[in-house]
Amino acid sequence: MSASNSGYQYRTIVDPPATGQLLLVYLAQRFDHSTIAEWQGRLEAGEIRLEGEPARGDERLRAGQEVLWNRPPWREPDAPCHFDLIHADADLVVVSKPSGLPTLPGAGFFENTLQALVQREFPGAHAVHRLGRGTSGLVVFARHSAAARAIGTSWSTAGKTYRALAQGVAATDACEIRVAIGPQNHPRLGEVFAARPNGKPAHSVARVAERRVDTTLFDVELRTGRPHQIRIHLAAIGHPLEGDPLYAPGGLPLGDDPGLPGDGGYWLHAHRLVLTHPGSGDRREFVAPPPPILRTAAEAPDAGS
Repeated sequence: MSASNSGYQYRTIVDPPATGQLLLVYLAQRFDHSTIAEWQGRLEAGEIRLEGEPARGDERLRAGQEVLWNRPPWREPDAPCHFDLIHADADLVVVSKPSGLPTLPGAGFFENTLQALVQREFPGAHAVHRLGRGTSGLVVFARHSAAARAIGTSWSTAGKTYRALAQGVAATDACEIRVAIGPQNHPRLGEVFAARPNGKPAHSVARVAERRVDTTLFDVELRTGRPHQIRIHLAAIGHPLEGDPLYAPGGLPLGDDPGLPGDGGYWLHAHRLVLTHPGSGDRREFVAPPPPILRTAAEAPDAGS
């Protein structure tokens, strides 16, 4: 069981449209993960301050005021709190994260995140992209703002290849997938991304790495970067990720009690990344070995022995 974290201070500045609104209503609308009753309890516990003073909740707000929520320590969900260092220099850090560890804070995670772990060793480093909690593999951190801007500018030209374990045995060795991706109604979240004819263009290239009894290992190259693109695209061609709780064949959410985007259970690994180094301008390649279940027979440690 994980220990409690050290708490966190959330800061927000009242914007002009909220002028005249009651603080309690503002909190419930601005942070809609909690009800009005829950925010009233936090006000009564002294967790909320308005312009540095303890707040009651019945104050009328003015644009520009500072609202602070001093969230007390809480017990975060368990996560595998480790990473493998792939590369580090004065401009960037490249690591490989395990499945189950969130990249950035959110959904109850704050200290049990890849960013918090990396920053303990490399203060000031910030992730320039993110992987889903259930996805393992390469994540790039910029060590200063100039590096972050340079990586962001060239990110669309980076080569990104993932290893995926998918349902079914693929009939062809390679497939170009150009299924558009857009929002789709979801019974638990209201909306998720899925295969949609009127969505944004998306392009992946899936190549068979290994066929197994009833599954296929794919190497998937991303040519665009839409949300959940690999999960949706492989599902769209009839090969959802093995164990994916959200997407069904065709690339739409499962019909009966679909899971959430952050739910795990599938195997997807950011395996290879080629990018323009923000300092030297050279093209650099980084590789993170996949976990055992995603290795081909030829890649197994005892292969050839």
